[in-house]
Amino acid sequence: MERVAVIGVGQTKYETDKRETFHELVWEVANKALNDAGITVREIDNVVTISSDFWDGRTISTMAVSDTSGGYDKDITTVEGDGTFGVLYGMMRILSGSFGTTMVVAHHKGSESNMAGITNTSFDPLVERKLGLDAITSSALQARRYMTVSGGTEEQFALVSVKNHGNAMRNPFAQLPMDITVEDVMASEMLASPLKKLDCSPVSDGAAAVVLAAERSAKKMTTNKKRVWLNGVGHCTDAYRLGDRDLADTRALKKAAKKAYDMAGVTLDDIDVAEVYDAFSYMEPLWLEGLGFCEDGQGPEQIERGNFTLDSELPVNPSGGRLSANPVQVAGLAGVIECVLQCRGEAGRRQVRGAEVALAHGINGMCGQSHCVWILGK
Repeated sequence: MERVAVIGVGQTKYETDKRETFHELVWEVANKALNDAGITVREIDNVVTISSDFWDGRTISTMAVSDTSGGYDKDITTVEGDGTFGVLYGMMRILSGSFGTTMVVAHHKGSESNMAGITNTSFDPLVERKLGLDAITSSALQARRYMTVSGGTEEQFALVSVKNHGNAMRNPFAQLPMDITVEDVMASEMLASPLKKLDCSPVSDGAAAVVLAAERSAKKMTTNKKRVWLNGVGHCTDAYRLGDRDLADTRALKKAAKKAYDMAGVTLDDIDVAEVYDAFSYMEPLWLEGLGFCEDGQGPEQIERGNFTLDSELPVNPSGGRLSANPVQVAGLAGVIECVLQCRGEAGRRQVRGAEVALAHGINGMCGQSHCVWILGK
């Protein structure tokens, strides 16, 4: 199978209440990615946009950005989900043999959306939706179940928030760089027990883009940038209804991770840095278990031991993670970009020394219904 490389990346600073329109955000990141790749829009064969009618408040959301993403007179299609799945579709289009290069671009303005109202529509309309479930309340159910199974505590989850907001202080793109303590997290407003405000990701605006190229195309392009290859990917979906799965069981993630590791031909020991989806603090240790970095139920204890800090053997979320900026749908793409920067040695003050193999993880659906895992590297 032909290999696919990430040859260009671009992202905005993540903030709330950005004044720019969707057009302007996408124009900015698409041009950043093209400039980073050292090519022009004429050398892009097709475009994958990552957007949603619900979040954008309009029908056929991709139409709002088709021109500024470089889609004029080109094949253009849309993925309505996390950015990691958008990269997957972009790679598949290249591997079809029909295209040599693909622009993948995502945008989101959470400040112009209604998080509770939109995520409530993800649930069964006859029962669960009427209960008022949304992203936060359903995640609170998952956090409580995880605490029951693992023995994890709110204080251990708070350590994730402390770590990731601290990492964000080294990331100029992050929305919430903060020097906080466990006590600060515990004292923050309770949103849905056991989740407090500092256990939850912020409402964010922003955009991101990557340029993908088939090996045959990448090798023809002249650039000083280090090629970062998409060496492995896996994805898996669990049951739709919350009641049809154990919310502390990471079976879908385990299957997705195994597929990615096998495809890339790597073991856990080969991975130098990981960007793990952490929209809520408890998610990082839970997903680390599913990825195989912890035994089931041991995630909170491993967090408490400081095993995933910037100076540990496996730094997790050096960017600050989704806790420090969570533009929905853009989030996973931002994680992929962080992995590219780490593998290039271009991550600045948060650079992981010797990073050559990186893992990016994203989810779709409530409480991690679907998972996508990427292995990037040389």
